[in-house]
Amino acid sequence: MKGTRASVRYAKSLLDLALENGALEKVYADVTLILHTIKESRDFAAMLHSPVIKTDKKKAILEEIFSKNISPITNSFLQLIATHKREEFLEMIGEAFVDSYKKHKKILTAVITTATGLDEEMRKKVFELVKKQMNSEIELVEKVNKNLIGGFILRVGDKQNDASILGKLRLLERTFKENTLN
Repeated sequence: MKGTRASVRYAKSLLDLALENGALEKVYADVTLILHTIKESRDFAAMLHSPVIKTDKKKAILEEIFSKNISPITNSFLQLIATHKREEFLEMIGEAFVDSYKKHKKILTAVITTATGLDEEMRKKVFELVKKQMNSEIELVEKVNKNLIGGFILRVGDKQNDASILGKLRLLERTFKENTLN
């Protein structure tokens, strides 16, 4: 993907700058706000990718939208991105920054997919269990997939535990196909 290496380099630079200035948490909050804005506004995302809109106009738009809500470090970084005509990669840079932030803070993302969603008590139990098991800080992301019928799928990093009814049915189906008695 074009810009991926550049995105990682820009993200690392922003992380280093935030650490150097003792503003890591504020910059992280700023980047999540920017990512949320990009994902929620198709017009804003289209503006960032538009070759028709001039750099000066994009810089002014970024300044108008974010300058009052983000730190001076992040605002300067946005202006730098626009100056170097990298604004179309802003979302990738933001995602790379979030990944770098999580690695720096040793935060693992655990994704739990259930058929109906978790109640507060179950969410707390899953969070504590995964945190204890992985011996790390955990960010728990919940997803709902009604096709699972029941049970859950838990993914942490590159490990996955499929304890869903759909998973068990697929395993059973595969077993029957392999062991046909013809």
